[in-house]
Amino acid sequence: MLEIAEELDRWVGQGRDFAVATVVAVDGSAPRRPGAALAVDADGTAIGSVSGGCVEGAVYGLCEQVLRDGGTLLERFGHSDDDAFATGLTCGGAIDVLVAPVRAADPARPVLASALGAVARGEAAALARIVSGPAELRGRALLVRPDGSYEGGFGAHPELDRTVAAEAGALLEAGRTGTLEVGAQGSRCGAPLTLLVESSVPPPRMIVFGAIDFASALVRVGKFLGHHVTVCDARPVFATRARFPEADEIVVEWPHRYLERTSVDARTVLCVLTHDAKFDVPLLRRALRLPVAYVGAMGSRRTHLDRTARLREAGVGDPELARLRSPIGLDLGARTPEETALSIAAEIVANRRGGSGVPLTGAHTPIHHDGGPAPGGRIGSVA
Repeated sequence: MLEIAEELDRWVGQGRDFAVATVVAVDGSAPRRPGAALAVDADGTAIGSVSGGCVEGAVYGLCEQVLRDGGTLLERFGHSDDDAFATGLTCGGAIDVLVAPVRAADPARPVLASALGAVARGEAAALARIVSGPAELRGRALLVRPDGSYEGGFGAHPELDRTVAAEAGALLEAGRTGTLEVGAQGSRCGAPLTLLVESSVPPPRMIVFGAIDFASALVRVGKFLGHHVTVCDARPVFATRARFPEADEIVVEWPHRYLERTSVDARTVLCVLTHDAKFDVPLLRRALRLPVAYVGAMGSRRTHLDRTARLREAGVGDPELARLRSPIGLDLGARTPEETALSIAAEIVANRRGGSGVPLTGAHTPIHHDGGPAPGGRIGSVA
């Protein structure tokens, strides 16, 4: 639900009744992950997707049904080898979909409205809903904020609300969406309840150092991938809004000084495109000691060797240097700024998802990776 929060927040503001179908779990290969959602309003307008097209028609019908009849449904869609015309996923996997109404008179509507409004404003929030359990609990919701406070609840047992709030808060802190199983009274004992916790966090940061032509292409790709993109360069003649109209921020400052004062986290990616030692060395010395997701530096292999030697002289050790992606990007044979930006973006995605970067053709590896890189994976530089 939260992935389409901006549009749903408008629907709530307009007083519309609607139903939301949300992917709760995935078994095997599937085009969308838990949290993917399709919403249908009382006039039949639809937004979002749960499968990329495979089962949208059937899910649309279920949304109409719960809007008409009330209650919630949990349906599984998979592939049937016995009936080629059955509604299912052509990729061979299966998805469980929770379908719930959001009507003006529903008790959970205020909580859902608060969650949608928070996410639409760019605030972090987690929304927990009952997937399976007693009928009287289904459709209820709990909104958890980053400070640990929560709104709403399940009306069954106070300890249940506290337990779910704590568990959902942990998922929110990790920026993850997933399911929980807890007892009906909040303990691990008793009849289990299954809950879906959807987490929404502000976009991860991409900081591009070096206001060059390659940076302009990377900014566009970074925005396409959903990053909040900052361009930083000490040279005001290059770091201008006219050159980078799609950047969220443009900073004119020495790169290492900006990095010392700005906020980064475990999802931040740092792309160093300056390939100038007076900028690169103090910047990378700082960057490689930060707990960020990726650090990459542009330059030829000769530049890389010279840069590495300078970093060692500056006191950067082997464990820190092992985190550096240099030359930046995957080997795509890139030449143009746009191709190079694609190469960098591909490496960032592979690093985040734990992908190998090898061609899928002929490979016997999963197409989709649920986790991030293995412990000790490198941070993220193009020849």
